[in-house]
Amino acid sequence: MKPTLLTKKDFLTKIADYETSPTEWKFLGDKPCIIDFYADWCGPCKMVAPILEELADEYKNEINIYKVDTEAEQELAGAFGIRSIPSLLFVPMNEAPQMAMGALPKATFKEAIEKVLLKR
Repeated sequence: MKPTLLTKKDFLTKIADYETSPTEWKFLGDKPCIIDFYADWCGPCKMVAPILEELADEYKNEINIYKVDTEAEQELAGAFGIRSIPSLLFVPMNEAPQMAMGALPKATFKEAIEKVLLKR
């Protein structure tokens, strides 16, 4: 299972419509998710990609993993203040999302998934 590529249009319907509700986060998804803001030329992004693919398999029934190409979706990246990549948005079901920056090791991802997203 691979992470799903998101466009701005997809983001507004699957994650949150930040244009309609710019001051209030209303998550539209049916399960928690991680959103990887990346670029194809980014070395650390390339290091994170296989980890996210493994996690997409391991947690396929519990969370969704998405990718946003910051080159193609500059407006979306700008809406979230993305200044460095990779930037990872951890989105739990009923809480505000949390941003992490940099290439995280798999163990750190798993810990965040368990504690932040799945509350275990």
